[in-house]
Amino acid sequence: MSIKSDRWIVEQASKGMIEPFEAGQIRTNESGGKVISYGTSSYGYDVRCANEFKVFTNIHSATVDPKAFDERSFVDVQGEYCIIPPNSFALASTVEYFRIPEDVLTVCLGKSTYARCGIIVNVTPLEPEWEG
Repeated sequence: MSIKSDRWIVEQASKGMIEPFEAGQIRTNESGGKVISYGTSSYGYDVRCANEFKVFTNIHSATVDPKAFDERSFVDVQGEYCIIPPNSFALASTVEYFRIPEDVLTVCLGKSTYARCGIIVNVTPLEPEWEG
């Protein structure tokens, strides 16, 4: 097993592995303002958070059961940013849709940009043949 290069990522993305796909590393918006970088980097791809979030709030003092979340424990938020209250967390999805090849295992890591703000992103695998 080897780590795949940015060239390999670009090649696979042209076959539909990542949609929408950005071949370069984007650091500014159309008007030149700074954005959290996204796109292809050497040996990786930085995804973007979509604008829909589920923010956990425990106002009902519910037990957190990973197999049966109480939907009342979440508030749906839609927008360009999401305020996460203390002692809480937010669930997000990516703008990008992935189709992982059958012989590939990916590992998703947090960005240092978020870590500097105290936001922890859990390590998540995208397993072979997973889509989403």
